[in-house]
Amino acid sequence: MFPKGGQFKYEFQKGKPWQYPTYYAPFDFSILKTAAQLAEDREKVLADFKPYYRVDYEIAEAVFESYNLQKDTYLKTLLNVRQREALVALGESLLREIYQFGVVYPGFNKPNHRDIFLIRDNIEIETTIDSLFDPNDLYAFVQEQSSRSGLTSNSSKKLYDFLFDLIVPNIRFDEKFSEDSKNAALAEIPAYRDLVKSGEFIIAQGEVVEGEQFQKLQSLSNEFVSQAEENNTTPWIIFGYIILIVLTFSLLMMFLRKYRSAVYENNKKLTFIFFNILMIILFTTAVVNFDVGYIYAVPICILPLILKAFFDPRLGLFTHVITILLLGFIVPNSFEFTFLQIVAGIITIQSITKLYRRASLFISVGQIVLVYILGYLAFTAIQEGTLVALEWSNLGLFILNGLLTLFVQPLIYIYEKIFRLVSDVSLLELSDTNSNLLKRLAEKAPGTFHHSLQVANLVEAAANEIGADSLLVRVGALYHDIGKLTQPYYFSENQKGRVSPHHELEPKHSAQIIISHVKNGIELAKKYNLPDRVIDFIRTHHGTSTVYYFLKKAEEASDAPIDVAYFRYKGPKPFSKETALLMMADAVEAATKSLRNPTVEQLQDFVHKIVARQMEEKQFDASDITFGEIEIAKKIFFKKLVNIYQLRVEYPE
Repeated sequence: MFPKGGQFKYEFQKGKPWQYPTYYAPFDFSILKTAAQLAEDREKVLADFKPYYRVDYEIAEAVFESYNLQKDTYLKTLLNVRQREALVALGESLLREIYQFGVVYPGFNKPNHRDIFLIRDNIEIETTIDSLFDPNDLYAFVQEQSSRSGLTSNSSKKLYDFLFDLIVPNIRFDEKFSEDSKNAALAEIPAYRDLVKSGEFIIAQGEVVEGEQFQKLQSLSNEFVSQAEENNTTPWIIFGYIILIVLTFSLLMMFLRKYRSAVYENNKKLTFIFFNILMIILFTTAVVNFDVGYIYAVPICILPLILKAFFDPRLGLFTHVITILLLGFIVPNSFEFTFLQIVAGIITIQSITKLYRRASLFISVGQIVLVYILGYLAFTAIQEGTLVALEWSNLGLFILNGLLTLFVQPLIYIYEKIFRLVSDVSLLELSDTNSNLLKRLAEKAPGTFHHSLQVANLVEAAANEIGADSLLVRVGALYHDIGKLTQPYYFSENQKGRVSPHHELEPKHSAQIIISHVKNGIELAKKYNLPDRVIDFIRTHHGTSTVYYFLKKAEEASDAPIDVAYFRYKGPKPFSKETALLMMADAVEAATKSLRNPTVEQLQDFVHKIVARQMEEKQFDASDITFGEIEIAKKIFFKKLVNIYQLRVEYPE
């Protein structure tokens, strides 16, 4: 997909100073014509072009034959033999004059070109459009010629009627041949003009690249690429591109390995990222090969939008920048293209927060289009020194770019089905408590369902405060305890009265039943096709903590050492801010249910102790949550619990 020719070793841009030493022509080369000069040459070719018409002389011969067969019958009413013979001779003379070049069809629209070519038996005859006979002029033509010959008006009328019935058009415009000839003439317009000799001065250091200097440098750059291809340097050029591409993708892989290890170790997610990069490069290359003028209609900002929807803004922006660096080798005027696309990508990442909200997407697209237009106006002013040379069609391309960017919504849906990934749109659907799984949880384990709702409210508020993904963590909270559906009455929140089935079981057995709700929840989530991002909350919401109540009960009932492994969850530990928040909120909400008529001080102390114990057990070591964010979360949990228990803070007098 990359260019097979070499690249000019000096980077230059119209309207900017030449940053290199004074430059002289390294070899002879011709100067490219400017767009205005090519347009002028094109207009001249079109003005001088002569369209082609085909003549069917078989029709003319048939008309003469019909004339000879019908002349005696048609003109026999004339009693004067000499007059009849004169009229016949005149009619034959008029026919010959009429068909000298040919007869056009009635309603014939005369072209703008006066000079034309007639094709007869594959022979071109140059003539004028006025030489062709128009049937609408027949009456005046017959009248004029009859008057010159001294015929009576009656004879003239008779001859006109006779010729009117005989004349058949035999000229047609050959549109295809004319178009092919026109295109051939346009193709022959030379793209180059004056010759620059080797060693001739081109530009001095610090001189602004514009006008004639810009044309010379651009021509030299093209000639350099052309000579590189002729000198069979393509293998070395490909080798150079391979190094650059490998280096670029290695940077992306290093970033993923260091900062997004979960993505780096997931082949499906890696495939998804590289597939989207490839699609953007393919689409851009196709547009460049078709018509480079449409380059700004390519919706490249779809890439960061998609990656942000499935991963996070930082990964989306980094991948976008990597992709733009690769496209810089393919597109013309790479500096302008790279600048505009990177700025637009930054705006895309920063502007849109909730992709599932239609208004957010429209606002983001509007900002992208605005950035494109402002950037293009700025570059035009720099390069041309005026906005008079502004190409208004490019503004339309930017608007088209924005409209194509809106296609990101159906594209995300398609990707969800193909790659089985989850976006904010899917999370919003999963947060509906009327879904089949949550309705089943509400019916069979109402206490667990209510607990999940309370945890969802707690953790969503904390996530909003520390900048975590509030929608994801809310959905995770709603589904984190669905494993309790398997044996709901073994969990205290679903028990009625004071009778518990654990009274008849050994602590070790009870602990295994409690611990199994994580495994059962994972199996149930997979059965209902919940995405992996949600299942992660089920896996990690207890980390590697112990079932503390039954562990203590076992220690009290036995004098022998207890194997803590029987009372410990299998993990893994929380590995993100969201999963860490859920672990805290779940433990805090469940534990405060044991308090009867709690005070504000009791709640505050309870929240602190529970989270402190989790930190002592190093449950948050694998996540990227900070101590400051944990403190903020504790304050949010406390405020929410105060509201739930409808407590009032007592202020000192």
